[in-house]
Amino acid sequence: MNIVRQNPHKILSDAVEYGNLVFLAGQVATDLGQDINGQTRQVLKTIDEVLAKAGTDKSKILSANIWLTDIRNRDSMNVEWLAWVDPANLPARATVEAKLADPKMLVEIAVIAAK
Repeated sequence: MNIVRQNPHKILSDAVEYGNLVFLAGQVATDLGQDINGQTRQVLKTIDEVLAKAGTDKSKILSANIWLTDIRNRDSMNVEWLAWVDPANLPARATVEAKLADPKMLVEIAVIAAK
């Protein structure tokens, strides 16, 4: 099987496709002036774009890992998540509090999807 790496950067690729699986790198907002809701919407939009490039979509997400800089933002992040996620195809998910690479980043999300 071939391995396809989407948009490789210096230290990572945006996504890696292997067989019928797509592994996304952690996605963060580009406009860090947004609140948790705005940053979450940006991240989810990016996830949609990366999945589409791999020929799949959010209905095929198997697993999601979410990192929040403040776990008290979980409810606000979940408002955006629930508006976006396919309710008929909910993935396994973990949400934890963690420091992120930039103090202005509030959320990072990585997913694994089927094709």
